Amino acid sequence: MPRTFLIDTDVASDDAVALIMALRAPDVHVAAITTVAGNVGVQQATRNALYVAELCGANVPVYAGAPKPLLRVHENAAWFHGRDGLGDHGYPPPLRSAEASHAVDALIAVIDANPGLVLVTLGPLTNVALALSKKPDIATRVSRCVVMGGAPCCEGNVTPAAEYNIWVDPEAARIVLRSALPVELVGWQTSRGDSVLNQSDIEYVQGLNTRLAAFAIECNSHARKAFLEQTGEDGISLPDPVAMSIALDPGIGTWSSHYADVEIHSELTRGMTVVDRLDVAEDERNQAVWADVLREERKVKVCWTIDAKRWKENLFAALR
Repeated sequence: MPRTFLIDTDVASDDAVALIMALRAPDVHVAAITTVAGNVGVQQATRNALYVAELCGANVPVYAGAPKPLLRVHENAAWFHGRDGLGDHGYPPPLRSAEASHAVDALIAVIDANPGLVLVTLGPLTNVALALSKKPDIATRVSRCVVMGGAPCCEGNVTPAAEYNIWVDPEAARIVLRSALPVELVGWQTSRGDSVLNQSDIEYVQGLNTRLAAFAIECNSHARKAFLEQTGEDGISLPDPVAMSIALDPGIGTWSSHYADVEIHSELTRGMTVVDRLDVAEDERNQAVWADVLREERKVKVCWTIDAKRWKENLFAALR
């Protein structure tokens, strides 16, 4: 029996590849895709989701969601992904339109109708936070909540302290991490180093000679240049597909569970994912600051490293 996935995303170039992986997985039924403002505005994200679904020959329903963060001004990532999120290659408009329902209502309805589904989030957590605020008990009906977000115990990709998805809407991220959702946090660090598609990997994908393989490389062309400028690493870094690979194949990650929270007050460290890796939150000197998190006695499962070879094999299989 196929696993049921629900994907919440701000579809840009790496999200697009992650969607391909899920839609092409033979043992996965994607019940819905919900979109949120993040890398691009919510309407562009919706258009991109519909376009990718068409490329995969999938008739999955797509629902447009929150056009801005809970409290913040929306700040996109056009500098990284291009104005349209897909590298500005002029892809044609999709043939289908989004569903009439709002993404938040769709999240609640799909989770209620599919208890035990896997929720995968690839963008800011605005929609999920709104859904939890509207109906908190949906958290108990999700078997796994794989969150691409955060930079636990390392540098961020949008500020020195924070990863983009969490930084865009830190208030939403705090709601989700403090909720009863079984969060599995897949941080930005898992898509760096050996996980980056190097020139050899890129040539291999291009050599597959499929429409999806060509699209996966082409739509990430702008992101490749931005990643080189940002980190000095030449290649294609794919945080969202790494997270999707872990959703599909959790054994590729190394994990441990910790108390975690998100900084929402400081502009210097806004959106910082603070993970209690040494388990000192309960120490007397820290209890006051961590009181709200400790009271719920909920820990977040954090992915620290991945099997880069296995993740790439999963990607290649989806693009063949």
